[in-house]
Amino acid sequence: MNPQQKKKEGPRKNGNKTTLKTIAAYLKLSPGTVSAALNNSAAARSIPEHTKRRIRAVAGELNYLPNLIARTLRLRRSFTIGVIAEEIGDVYGSQVISGIEKCLSRQNYLFLTVIHRHDPRLLENYSRMLVERGVEGIITVDASILAKPSLPTVAVAGHRQIPGVTNIVLDHKRAVRLALEHLKGLGHEEIAFLQGHVFSSDSEVRWKAISEVAAELGIRIRPELTVRIESTVSTPEVGYPVTKEFLARREPFTALFAYNDISAIGALWALREAGLRVPQDVSVVGFDDIPGAAYANPDLTTVRQPLLRMGEIAAETLVSQIEGREEYVPEIIVEPEFVIRKSTARLSERSAQHEIGNPCLSALDG
Repeated sequence: MNPQQKKKEGPRKNGNKTTLKTIAAYLKLSPGTVSAALNNSAAARSIPEHTKRRIRAVAGELNYLPNLIARTLRLRRSFTIGVIAEEIGDVYGSQVISGIEKCLSRQNYLFLTVIHRHDPRLLENYSRMLVERGVEGIITVDASILAKPSLPTVAVAGHRQIPGVTNIVLDHKRAVRLALEHLKGLGHEEIAFLQGHVFSSDSEVRWKAISEVAAELGIRIRPELTVRIESTVSTPEVGYPVTKEFLARREPFTALFAYNDISAIGALWALREAGLRVPQDVSVVGFDDIPGAAYANPDLTTVRQPLLRMGEIAAETLVSQIEGREEYVPEIIVEPEFVIRKSTARLSERSAQHEIGNPCLSALDG
């Protein structure tokens, strides 16, 4: 084997544990340079990007496992953050947490997750416990923070202006406008609304946006066509009983704008059970664009909230603040998209006749 062939070979794996010195020796760099690059410390700012990539590539090939305890003691840092979520099993929270994990895994950070279930006592206790366990910052998901935190904090779907808290928020007015302009453009004027649970952080902000945009578009919001979700379950069951309540009121409507996709899918069940066809008799719009929205029956027209990306932005922002790479900002606004599928359609002559005479009565009375 000639020297050039040998030069092209990658690092050799052996039975010994790979250390920083192993990687440094192979790359002919100092152990301090390798450590800075792999730990993404402040000293890494002076290392060229191509050198960082080489270091990470060799560390991966040699299955390098950092000694997290030694690193924590040496740097007096835990490289751990706390995540306080409303629920882990619900689609909203799991998507945001997936985004957080995706970012933190690249940064070599760990995270501890606790569930607050909109209980102020749990939120306070868990916040204190996470600080006691040495987390360097906190991300909250669908939680209302009431006081200035002691650590850098980022809130996903947090809307209170609290000093020291960066809020990652959707542009709700833009989101609502996309949905209501779509329905009005299809000829729908009598629209039923499912309001979010009173404990949900987005409920008040989104309803305010609906009220403002509806007034601007000349769409009347009728109290008899407005129902608030009371259940806290994280399944389509949440939208089923409130839609049944609409139908029991026997008030005419040709479209329904649900608080989220889960409740919209439950509404589809209730409408179909009542003999109403979607979208021929009633158009339905959801919110979030969860993975299951595209597989509903029919597939759901919805406002896309980039939940995975919002989780990534939250983690990127928090780590940058912890490491002093970014200044604190009070708010980061995320733009929505609108996804048109098969649950909405132009108001047909038949639907208009039903609306005038009451589509619910027509279906329920056979």
